[in-house]
Amino acid sequence: MRRTDPEGHGPVRYGPPLPDQGLPVLPELRAVLAAAADRAHAEPSGGGPEILDAACGYWSRRGLPTAPDRVAAAPGAPALLLALTGALGGDVLVPRPCAAWWAPQARLLGRSVFHVATPAECGGVPDPYALLETVRRVRAEGGDPRLLVLSVADDPTATVAPPEVVHETVEAAVGEGLHIVSDETWRDTLHQPHDTVLLSPAEMLPGEVTVLTDLAGAFLPQGWPAAVARFTDNASGVRLRSRVLDVLTVLGARVAEPVAAAAAYALGEGEGITERLAASVRLHARVATAAHHATVGSGALARPPRAGRHLYVDLGPLRSALGAHGVGDAQDLEDFLTARLGMPAPGGHRFGDELAALRVRLATGPLLGRTDEERAECLTSPSPLELPHVQRALTLLGSAFDDLRDDAQRWEPPR
Repeated sequence: MRRTDPEGHGPVRYGPPLPDQGLPVLPELRAVLAAAADRAHAEPSGGGPEILDAACGYWSRRGLPTAPDRVAAAPGAPALLLALTGALGGDVLVPRPCAAWWAPQARLLGRSVFHVATPAECGGVPDPYALLETVRRVRAEGGDPRLLVLSVADDPTATVAPPEVVHETVEAAVGEGLHIVSDETWRDTLHQPHDTVLLSPAEMLPGEVTVLTDLAGAFLPQGWPAAVARFTDNASGVRLRSRVLDVLTVLGARVAEPVAAAAAYALGEGEGITERLAASVRLHARVATAAHHATVGSGALARPPRAGRHLYVDLGPLRSALGAHGVGDAQDLEDFLTARLGMPAPGGHRFGDELAALRVRLATGPLLGRTDEERAECLTSPSPLELPHVQRALTLLGSAFDDLRDDAQRWEPPR
């Protein structure tokens, strides 16, 4: 009998991390962290003045004027989302698929989580009509939906939601009395920033949206956990921030002072920070495009990646070939591709998709090389895809998918 849920299969304590930069730490950031290394304490709950002021400047430059008493910092976005979910109460709605860490936050608090289908053109944002129907159904069954979590620049699908979709979904959510948390971790990693319009829900309805940003998306290494949240500039925002700070205090979720110093420096977006970010985004965009061509050329399905350091691949068209390798669900596919590619390939069930769907998220970081020297060379090369170690990685990726395509053609019944 086929498995119908992921319980008891695969690593229990495995939550796919954010796709890593795969690059050496910027020397300027190392210097800032080292200079603060003798500061042995943690920041106050919610962050100290330096990181809060830097976060205000960061959002103000993006058209969201912010005061320090409307910001909170924590050691990573999961701690902030946990505090927000606990403070808001009620049931939680998320798109399907969604970031791997969203739903466990709510379930840890005993809250029900409801996945909502996304429109055909993007992930990260629920289809507005599906959202309204889900809210209606949950309330009819005695539920209490209060929170919608979404991401305009999405993990895992690497898509950017069109402004008209964001507008319709946000209006539908607010009309149903839902508070919106907009996870904007990937907003600064747009592959074509001059040709892609990213609209934050907070720009539309600033009094209804809390913005969440994990600095591991664009600025900091994953091992230096820091995230910031921007609350609404009204009485409800004041109350929500106060409750969030209470939860962070109980959790002891405070940013280490050296990490806070590095985070504040990064959020200041000096010349070195912006140059590295632009170079990193260009590099990952090139590699993601090449990986996308390799996967869809085999017959798999994937939306073109528009942001981030990843792509989301549906291998459903290759189900017959995968079945010959003993792959029948997303966990099997995760195991199979992780071993075949020598890199993490978390299955779609980690992101809220059905276990039976043959989907995986592939990151571009592991394709940049195995050493810091190889990865640094990718940043400075005018033709990174032609570097031998990148070519080898992309060839391995392409051949693995081509083999599945050939197997699928071999298994096709004669016409």
